[in-house]
Order: sequence, then C-alpha cells, then structure tokens
Amino acid sequence: MREGRQRLDKWLWFARFARTRSLAARLSEDGFVRVNGTRAENPAKGIVIGDVVTVAAPHTTLAVRVLSLGERRGPAPEARLLYEDLAGIQPEIGPPE
Repeated sequence: MREGRQRLDKWLWFARFARTRSLAARLSEDGFVRVNGTRAENPAKGIVIGDVVTVAAPHTTLAVRVLSLGERRGPAPEARLLYEDLAGIQPEIGPPE
C-alpha cells in the first residue's frame, strides 16, 4: 500500500466497526461499505485521511470522515480518534442575502 493510504478492512477493524479483520473484509465484499459515496466491494481498497466512509449496519447507518489511519487496534477511546461522526454535523447555512 502506498504511503498515506491504508486498506479499508484494516481501518474498519482498527476503528472498531468490526470485531475481526475478516468480518471487516466481509462487510465490504457484501456491499455494506461505501467510500466517498461509491460502493467499496474490495476490502483492499486504499483509503486516505479525509475520505467519507459509510457503513450500513442492520439497525443503523454510520457516516464518518477519516481523521487518522491508525497504527493498531486499541481501546475504544483510541479508536474514536480515527474518525469524526458526520451524523451530528449540520451544514452551515449563511445569512439570507
């Protein structure tokens, strides 16, 4: 993998979206993951900081922006530093002109 990129399945595992790396790979292979709005069917797809990853889980859909690629699968508070949850972010609306 090129510098500044990480495999999608590895990042999903580091960020704790899947319990195992093989389950993270299956999420993408089965079409439950999108990167920047495009279905990611290949778990080896390279992601970079700033990409938007959408994961469709059985009871919810999560959209996050990649903030860091991570070095390991650490505890949950460390994993949350890898992404920014986009669900609570409202688009900025300027004053009427």
